[in-house]
Amino acid sequence: MTVKVTAGDVAADWVAATREALVTELGEQAAGAVLARVLPVIPAGYDELNWPNSACIDLPIVERLGMAVPGAVATAITHFAAADANEWRFRVYHAGSAVPIADLLPLLDHLGFRAIDERAFQFKLDSDVWLHDVGVQVPESVILDETSRAEVQRAFVAEFTGTVEVDGLNRLVLLAGLTAREVEILRAYSRYLRQIGFPFSQQYIEATLARHPMIASGLVRLFVARFTPAADATGDAVAAVAARSAIAELLDAVPTLDDDRTLRALLALIEATVRTNAFRAGPNAGRRDVLAFKFDTGKVPDLPLPRPMFEIWVCSPRVEGVHLRHGRIARGGIRWSDRREDFRTEILGLLKAQIVKNAVIVPTGAKGGFVLKQPPANAEEFRAEGVNCYRHFIAGLLDLTDNIVGDEVVPPPDTVRYDGDDPYLVVAADKGTATFSDIANGIAADYEFWLGDAFASGGSVGYDHKVMAITARGAWESVRRHAATLGKDVERDELTVVGIGDMSGDVFGNGMLRSPHLKLLAAFDHRHIFLDPNPDPAVSFAERQRLFMLPRSSWADYDVSLISEGGGIYPRTLKTIELSEVARLRLGTDRASLAPNELLSVVLRAPVDLLWNGGIGTYVKATSETHAEVGDRANDGLRVNGIELRCKMVGEGGNLGFTQRGRVEFALAGGLINTDAIDNSAGVDCSDHEVNIKILLGAAMARSGLTVEQRNALLVEMTNDVGELVLDDNRAQTLALSIARRQALPMINVHSRYLNTLEAEGWLNRSLEFLPTDRQIAERQAASTGLTTPEFAVLLAYTKAANVTEIVRSDLPDDPYLVPELVHYFPQRLQRQYHDEICGHRLRRELIATQLCNQLVNLSGISFDHRLSEETGLGIVEITRAWVATRDILGLAELWEQVDQLTGQVKLELQLELFLELRTMAERGVLWLLRSRKTPIDIAGVVSEFQSGISTLAVSLDGQLQGRLREQAFALEAGRLAGGVPEKLAQRSVLWPLLHTGFDVVHLAATSGRPLPAVAGNYWQLFEELDLWWLWEAIGRLPRSNRWQTQARAALRDDLLSALAELASDTLTAGSVGEWRAANDRMIARAIGLFTEIRRVDAHDLTTLSVALRQLRNLGLMT
Repeated sequence: MTVKVTAGDVAADWVAATREALVTELGEQAAGAVLARVLPVIPAGYDELNWPNSACIDLPIVERLGMAVPGAVATAITHFAAADANEWRFRVYHAGSAVPIADLLPLLDHLGFRAIDERAFQFKLDSDVWLHDVGVQVPESVILDETSRAEVQRAFVAEFTGTVEVDGLNRLVLLAGLTAREVEILRAYSRYLRQIGFPFSQQYIEATLARHPMIASGLVRLFVARFTPAADATGDAVAAVAARSAIAELLDAVPTLDDDRTLRALLALIEATVRTNAFRAGPNAGRRDVLAFKFDTGKVPDLPLPRPMFEIWVCSPRVEGVHLRHGRIARGGIRWSDRREDFRTEILGLLKAQIVKNAVIVPTGAKGGFVLKQPPANAEEFRAEGVNCYRHFIAGLLDLTDNIVGDEVVPPPDTVRYDGDDPYLVVAADKGTATFSDIANGIAADYEFWLGDAFASGGSVGYDHKVMAITARGAWESVRRHAATLGKDVERDELTVVGIGDMSGDVFGNGMLRSPHLKLLAAFDHRHIFLDPNPDPAVSFAERQRLFMLPRSSWADYDVSLISEGGGIYPRTLKTIELSEVARLRLGTDRASLAPNELLSVVLRAPVDLLWNGGIGTYVKATSETHAEVGDRANDGLRVNGIELRCKMVGEGGNLGFTQRGRVEFALAGGLINTDAIDNSAGVDCSDHEVNIKILLGAAMARSGLTVEQRNALLVEMTNDVGELVLDDNRAQTLALSIARRQALPMINVHSRYLNTLEAEGWLNRSLEFLPTDRQIAERQAASTGLTTPEFAVLLAYTKAANVTEIVRSDLPDDPYLVPELVHYFPQRLQRQYHDEICGHRLRRELIATQLCNQLVNLSGISFDHRLSEETGLGIVEITRAWVATRDILGLAELWEQVDQLTGQVKLELQLELFLELRTMAERGVLWLLRSRKTPIDIAGVVSEFQSGISTLAVSLDGQLQGRLREQAFALEAGRLAGGVPEKLAQRSVLWPLLHTGFDVVHLAATSGRPLPAVAGNYWQLFEELDLWWLWEAIGRLPRSNRWQTQARAALRDDLLSALAELASDTLTAGSVGEWRAANDRMIARAIGLFTEIRRVDAHDLTTLSVALRQLRNLGLMT
């Protein structure tokens, strides 16, 4: 209890002594002012319990806080000779209200004090001031001098105001002599340890550091030495060496293994740090709002796989976040996570998917995420806190990112770098941050970051993915390809569908408006279950369109009068749902009454054409997986196994709807499915186009006077063009996967070897990507099954990523011949108006490499480079040079487009046959160049040498063929005409298996000086007269179940063509084939006789065919 008293109530000698002490401390005038205000309100008993020298400390502080705003706080630590050496008074002054002792004691405890007693005094000034006088003990090892007392007081105020977190690490201020800011450094590292799966608890880490305060202090000294900027922006290398040495000596004396492991883990993180913003000035009393560290993850021990190349960790009392980048040029969204304990695990899983998804664009995968550490209960305040924490997180990322000014890379101020230039940082929207792009771009503008509003794509001046429907349209291309496999046309045929999502969502809503022929039987989101057993496609399409346009709609807004008999809309909060007979029939269940989650499992297993996922959550796993392994507890009650699905195909517009093993299980059961990374890649592809276009137009604004308004208008005008460029990528990738699926079994051994090669070279980890082991591949082969499409999707992504990396490292992107690859990345309007700016694009080399690799893998196959490397011993770069030349010499891209346009006009099997023939033609052309020309191949020179001649042969070769070869070509042409192939394409297509021989013919014409038609006539006349067609076919029938058989077969084929070219050269020297035969009649007859004898053998093998080829080569030598 306190009472208001006057000075007369206080002992006169106490007042006199206090006045004297105050005058000595403050001077006469200031002391008088303090006493005049505070003395009248001295609480009862204060003078009895506090000596004048204590009052000399208390009263000025009380007087000052009496004029402060409520909540202001101050502290003092006092000790007098009569007290024990380790007993002190910790005095807390608080304006406004008393501080509950339950709030006060934990703050002191975490600072390392042991509270003994507490006395509270209320001073009733303009603002009440409470003095909490707490008796405390400090550890005997601690000496509280003036400096350490000041640091402890600052640490307490930081705890009290929330500037630092309240935990056991704060005792290091007492025990190790650290500042609160220095403790924050260790706290940030310890929090990161927990996120990467360190086995010991946060409390154990805190206790370990408290047990070893000298090591804790040494870790901070090492950090300071490495990152305090010197004049040349480097750390103090000498001090760092000394700190390491001291720490090593102290670590040797640590008695327990667990403590040693903990301390070494913290040391490793400091050594793995390549940048920090810890010494960069900020607005909060000179400090940044967050601490940020950038790691070279290769130096972080025991980091969960896959290891990103770089990682930024952001930590503060309000927010923690992580940003993972698979490469220097990487992109991906920022997620507002709700997984406080393991959000890095969530982000790492998303990164894996992003790496695969980004295979089609320049940047590799990146992913970021943050969590709120003090989430308000109120919804509006919660969102506001989320926005603020997002701001802090983005600022933390930019704190550690280089800028580009003019043509120079400019490091962040006050930042020591151990990783070289790193100016490329872009972000995108993800769960929880869909509307945050403008916020991020505003922060980037504050930093004057070189990317401007290209930093965060999809803002108010960018491409709105929902308006463009780009993600759904991209995923629909996958559905279109699946449907074609089933003989259906999504533009004309009705498809029965069940789905995950609602019409207000971008991917689900836009997806369910892709065709007016959809019959959506059932769908659900987190609120409702929608059932329509027999929908009218036109009526339901119109109603879905209405809901899509209705702001914040839900299934509850659907007009129930339009739902067919037996259907309805049911809240997921119901206890049970009664199913009508017609609904049971359509969903394929005999249960009439189900709980909501049970009904959702039935919906997922419905016998329909298409399962369309446009929602959030993981709904399908593999039988071998547990729900705990999936990591999505919210959907444990309804999740099903891939083998249980009865749909024919899946469109994955949403992320993580299936586990990868769930996809594979469904695919092995005959279902058609890619991966989410393939199906919904259009969103990231569109964002990447936006970023690269903005970089391009930024250069145009700097050089040609393009205004911001003009740029923004141009972006809008190109919306449809950008959309089509993106969808072209989706179409090409889904086609590549269809062709891969067609060859899954015959090429299973090639794929097995390729997986081993990629893993051995460090490009992928089979177990992480759930790719089959050698044993599992052998089991599939025995069951006449190859890799599945989801597995090919992963392999395709890693193939492109590996190829791009190798090409960017080489000088290939600098070849002037490849400038068109760069130009064609952009919309045609930009190609016309800003050609020079395109050629000078900052990502010129990366764009060229990505364009090349996308086209090569899509057109020539996932294992193309691997197979040719096996055959030639050459690397990706040289193979790619030869491929580009061959592509342009043979007109591969144009022919591919012509075949692609046959989709829906011819049977899928015939179309795939044509695609594979184009691949074979190109592969043989590439091999010819690699074996006939020195490397590195001069692309422009080789194209100039062969393009015109082979183009001539492509349209005239049918007139050169003779005998059985001609008859077979005509028969094949007739069959293709009957199958619906246009006449001109049918005529040309039958020559594709032979067109690579044109390289020899054109070369012979050039070296002999004879007209090309005459040389071609000689070549094919010789082929016919020596009856070599049987040998050609026999080589083609040889097995290729392993690498050596494949290479032996290829060698025989090459030997045949090489020998034929030599003989053709001989015929030109002789004048004609007839003259050559007349001059060498006996030797030719002998050779033909041997061929005839070999042909009578029941089965030709490598031995018999080698004998035939030896005879052919001997014929050339003897003539």
